Amino acid sequence: MASAPSTTLAPAPLRSPSRRFPGLPAILCRRAPAPAPVARRLALALAPARASVRCRAAVKLVGDGEFEAEVLQSELPVLVDFVADWCGPCRLVAPVVDWASEEYEGRLKIVKIDHDANPQIIEKYKVYGLPALILFKNGQEVPGSRREGAINKTKFKDYIEPLLETSNVA
Repeated sequence: MASAPSTTLAPAPLRSPSRRFPGLPAILCRRAPAPAPVARRLALALAPARASVRCRAAVKLVGDGEFEAEVLQSELPVLVDFVADWCGPCRLVAPVVDWASEEYEGRLKIVKIDHDANPQIIEKYKVYGLPALILFKNGQEVPGSRREGAINKTKFKDYIEPLLETSNVA
């Protein structure tokens, strides 16, 4: 009399859909959905490899060599915008600074300083956060004029108007 074959169930080996990750369950190897078109455009716009500090014609990019002549010896009050290529909030503030250069033309001079290219200025004025705005009058920093972080037009007006009206410096 022949015995019936045994029917033991052995667990099946996990199959991976990816050759790069053998042994991972299929659910972990699925690709993430593609980002929405808006998110993709935003990611490209904020990509550090493509970004660079840019200024409109009214806003001048100033370096170590020009800082004294453009900022400290200026007849007008000078708002210095400290920015960096890799700084997302700096790019958010850029349109406001460009708008302000046109809005306050004749009353205020606005310059930008690239944080990475000018370490001596950054160290001298102890700029720790970006974007940073500092107002200079008569070659000196105006007390209470430091502002760090993103800012919109309304808050920019609230920030700059009182500083332009006062004339005392440190």
